[in-house]
Amino acid sequence: MLPPGLMQPPAAATAVPPSDAQWAQLLQAARAARAMAYAPYSQFAVGAALLDEHGRVHAGCNVENAAYPQGQCAEASAIAQLVLAGGRRILAVVVVGVTEPRLDAAAGAGADRAAAGLAVTPCGGCRQRLREFAADDTPVWSADLQSVRARFTLGFLLPASFGPAHLASRPGHLP
Repeated sequence: MLPPGLMQPPAAATAVPPSDAQWAQLLQAARAARAMAYAPYSQFAVGAALLDEHGRVHAGCNVENAAYPQGQCAEASAIAQLVLAGGRRILAVVVVGVTEPRLDAAAGAGADRAAAGLAVTPCGGCRQRLREFAADDTPVWSADLQSVRARFTLGFLLPASFGPAHLASRPGHLP
């Protein structure tokens, strides 16, 4: 039994990890979604793909807006697709973004640092959005157009998170 005030950790994402074929499908879907992104202001296109509890893949891209706060991240677009299709659990996540080389002032004048190898991860808001439908052990892969750059779990990216279990004992809570 947990001490008073502590919540049970969320249930595991899945007993069976995604297959190699499912990871390949997620990567392909996220890369294709990135190609459709609407990012005229930042020029930073992002694609995301989610695997749901039925084995279906849902993809989304970022959609910017001239009123900057009104834009939508790729992960939020993919979550909307998942919910629209009747999904309620996220079992795996792939985010695809490409970083450009930049001048790194900390390395000294004129020193180029290849930022192209940096992993693009979900922003803080999207980590919380993912948490609504995903457990701490849900794998989150960051990739570019050629390879997977990093592998995380949602719990690593969003430790000690607030989620649906925190509201489970409240009247009117929907599971």
